[in-house]
Amino acid sequence: MAKRFWNEYQKEIADDHYFYERSCIRQTFFPGSETAFLRILREELGKDIKDEMNQHTCTGIGYHSDVVPFETTMVIVARLFALMTEDGYENYVPSCVTSFGIFNEMVETWKEQPELLEKTRKILKETTGRTFEIPKNIAHPSDIIFKNRFKLKEKMKYQLINRRTGKPLKVVEHIGCHYAKIFPSKGIGNAEFPYVLAGMIEAWGGEVIDYPERRHCCGFGFRQYLVQANRGYSVANTKKKFESMEPYEPDFIVTNCPGCSMFLDKWQYTIAEIENKTYDKAGYGIPVLTYEEMAGILLGYDPWELGLQLHQVQCEPLLDKIGIAYNPNEKYTGKDGKMLPTPEHPQNLKV
Repeated sequence: MAKRFWNEYQKEIADDHYFYERSCIRQTFFPGSETAFLRILREELGKDIKDEMNQHTCTGIGYHSDVVPFETTMVIVARLFALMTEDGYENYVPSCVTSFGIFNEMVETWKEQPELLEKTRKILKETTGRTFEIPKNIAHPSDIIFKNRFKLKEKMKYQLINRRTGKPLKVVEHIGCHYAKIFPSKGIGNAEFPYVLAGMIEAWGGEVIDYPERRHCCGFGFRQYLVQANRGYSVANTKKKFESMEPYEPDFIVTNCPGCSMFLDKWQYTIAEIENKTYDKAGYGIPVLTYEEMAGILLGYDPWELGLQLHQVQCEPLLDKIGIAYNPNEKYTGKDGKMLPTPEHPQNLKV
């Protein structure tokens, strides 16, 4: 029997009973996305997911910036796994793709070097009194949304269709490097054919844009940004992507990495201020959504509850294309009903 090579590009994704680990970056820049993910799983899909209050960072940024030692990261990851174990869960769901890469790296290391696993267990027990089990399944939240994309489609009020033309929206999907490039087998479609976001776009009526720099880094690169003197290198990487996608006139960009969402959104403001240049014809920039925001607006969630007002590139032109209802007067209304201060307008990016 001929070998079915495509099987190598598939991934096992647990169906229920998830332990959710939040992201430090996502909570800072896109907190509505994590809230939306929990709502989608609980209310739309009826899944059991634990949002543990005692969790903490995975050390990812510090680890990849050579600030946090490898051994320290192992013990911190072990404590997170201990929280999962104590809560009675086996399926681990890290919100951030850097965390996703970190957890897979630790697990693969322990498989290859069991003495490091025993050392980690010993240190964790001595310092915290805790023990842990290795997760049976590690899935990124975008994996779970992908797995349930057709179930969600049945509940959606909108599609990725331009209501004025009736044509599919043209969408750029950007996969975080730490999702499939570190351990290709851990991502849907591996590093060669990553399909986790493309599958959502196609299922929900959109058209995926294939362009030359589709798999180019967003420009974050950790040390390329964290070291201030290197930030020109970071923005140059992002600019290269925008210049490559510009001729295809995308309606929006969707990512599965919090760092990628942040940089593809906020570097558009930076480039506009430096060069008086935007990568759309109207001068508003190209909206950048997380996959939860994309799913949320199609399900009919309030765009401001999703946190779209926190984006540098404004999303109203995209909402209008799809025909999504929203109240512009509530954009900067706080939870208490009072108006928040309105941000200053950029010089060269329309709002």
